[in-house]
Amino acid sequence: MSGHHDHHDHHDHAHGHEGHSHGGHSHDHAEGADKTRVFIAALLTGGFMVAEAIGGLVTGSLALIADAGHMLTDSIALWLAWFAFRLAERPATMRMTYGFGRVKTLVAYTNGITIFAIAVWICYEAVLRFMNPPPVLAGPMFWVAVLGLVVNIAGFLVLHGGDRNSLNMRGALVHVIGDMLGSVAAIAAAIIILLTGWTPIDPILSVLVALLILSTAWRLMKEAAHVLLEGVPANVDRDAVAKDIESGVKGVREVHHMHVWSMDGSRNMATLHACLNDGADAFGVVTAIKQRLASRHGIGHATVEVEYGACADGSAAHRH
Repeated sequence: MSGHHDHHDHHDHAHGHEGHSHGGHSHDHAEGADKTRVFIAALLTGGFMVAEAIGGLVTGSLALIADAGHMLTDSIALWLAWFAFRLAERPATMRMTYGFGRVKTLVAYTNGITIFAIAVWICYEAVLRFMNPPPVLAGPMFWVAVLGLVVNIAGFLVLHGGDRNSLNMRGALVHVIGDMLGSVAAIAAAIIILLTGWTPIDPILSVLVALLILSTAWRLMKEAAHVLLEGVPANVDRDAVAKDIESGVKGVREVHHMHVWSMDGSRNMATLHACLNDGADAFGVVTAIKQRLASRHGIGHATVEVEYGACADGSAAHRH
């Protein structure tokens, strides 16, 4: 029995890579487009960050300095995201048998932590500025912020058409959205200071932007951590999938010891034990299970262990 299973598993791997090279062609093309989008956004963000930092120092605006600091880490984060796409293109190796696709999720998680740290720093700096407001040159601050908004909108439009299921792309988008909000806050602060002369509005608006960024960063970190911890994808109900196989695939008596996870937030995988009825064709059943998982549940790669009697892993494995 084990010989049959090993032969099938080898057979599946040989054809699985072949299928991926054909079926995954559009996926590879989309990833290539996303990589280009991130590269352009990184150039835009990095280029303007220098101008905004100088503008913030000259005008004395925390909103501009905070946004420039945010853009600095955003630029680094975008280059990291681009590098992650490059690394993910590498084929699997003897040591990295799944390839490097999960690097994108790792970068997304790192981006979330970075955004979180920036937002906390902005809040701390804002408290100091609110207690002792420095003079702010609102005129130059306004024009620097407007230019920043134009650059950030351009970056947002470049990234906006990318794959929304990719945590790496979403991490890049979160950074650019944070920059857009920072620029809007700086423009609003400049206008209020020009009209009223009330400089505390600068740190107040900076804190509001920081809080908005914090909530988005938290969601990104949570989702990336779920993937890294190999949690069941949000769009998959593991127990319902097991029941569907039991009822929909002829010859299957029971499904247990089932694990479902995602490699990078978009590619889902599974392992399971299928206990078959006596006389059932193991190869045919395994093929039917894999086809059902792919077509109905979005699980593109599955390893199925076939059993006829007792489970090789013991009775505990029978519990879902």
